[in-house]
Amino acid sequence: MSIKPPTYSLDHPEIRESVSRLCADFPGEYWRRCDREQAYPSEFVQALTAAGFLSALIPEQYEGSGLPLSAGAAILEEIHRSGGNAGACHAQMYTMGTLLRHGSETQKETYLPAIARGELRLQAFGVTEPTSGTDTSSLRTTARLDGDHFVVNGQKIWTSRSEYSDLMILLCRTTPQDKSQKKTDGLSVLLVDMREARDKTLTIRPIRTMMNHATTEIFFDDMRVPAHHLIGEEGKGFRYILSGMNAERILIAAECIGDAKWFIEKATAYAAERSVFGRPIGQNQGVQFPIARAYAQMRAAELVLREAIQLYDAGENPGEEANLAKMLAAEASWAAAEMCVQTHGGFGFAEEYDVERKFRETRLYQVAPISTNLILSYVGEHVLGLPRSY
Repeated sequence: MSIKPPTYSLDHPEIRESVSRLCADFPGEYWRRCDREQAYPSEFVQALTAAGFLSALIPEQYEGSGLPLSAGAAILEEIHRSGGNAGACHAQMYTMGTLLRHGSETQKETYLPAIARGELRLQAFGVTEPTSGTDTSSLRTTARLDGDHFVVNGQKIWTSRSEYSDLMILLCRTTPQDKSQKKTDGLSVLLVDMREARDKTLTIRPIRTMMNHATTEIFFDDMRVPAHHLIGEEGKGFRYILSGMNAERILIAAECIGDAKWFIEKATAYAAERSVFGRPIGQNQGVQFPIARAYAQMRAAELVLREAIQLYDAGENPGEEANLAKMLAAEASWAAAEMCVQTHGGFGFAEEYDVERKFRETRLYQVAPISTNLILSYVGEHVLGLPRSY
């Protein structure tokens, strides 16, 4: 059973249909096996790459499709609505933006076509550290210029997909904080070729988590990065990272909408088919109304997301809308997940129904990327004009 189509037309229907067909080749059994074995879904990522979906946002001059962000959002939403998880590959869509917007022409010509062809993978995004957490300006990983190389020392955590990526966007401090005019000055972005440094001066340690997210901790010990791998100007890396955050939040919100639709469709079908006391359980208000409420919450979040996408694709800076879309969509997907488990009762905890897997996966987006509290602090300070709360 599917959710009734919305009264407005969904954008990129051909792309959505193509993604849905591709996902049909990777049913629940595939994702359950990956989850059980904590295995990276390589076959799925390869299929997406071969179909050109992961190069959708790369301009045509660099062998990509040159599509707007709305296309990327449609791709990720459909993956999640089909019961899959785009966490294994979504970063390429928004990390690539840092290189595209701020990299030199030589860097873009060197890497973007190879990424578009699937010959290189840009899936790793090294920002968060154990000590600084969400206080990015206080990160301690340093890069010291030594001749024609930067020498990097430090540590990153929650760097997902680093074991399955060739390149990494790395944010590090090139000027000590006490010598910078502002806390956010002195941070720079390096494009790291991990193939050259892995197991030598770069150590990756996998972290097992409650969901299969291929996340890791990374240690840098005198890792040498060519100086020409600096993206943009030295010391302005924090601004470059921030410039990609709106796209990241929009894309993650789209995944959450996809999750919410999957949970609602799953619960609706089960409530219609499951019979207790001689009638479908969906006939009971106690079962039916939570499903209806989850649907209403999803639709409201979806409309905010569409506004954020439209503003972004029009060249605007939708900071408020992107943040709100991410928060509301994450809350909608989590509410739908809770409802779906309740609807299924004991079967909601059974692996074969996929509910418990999706339940664990969608919980992540309440925390990352960007926590709900940081979004609320942004709204309080930058939208409502209240004093900074931290």
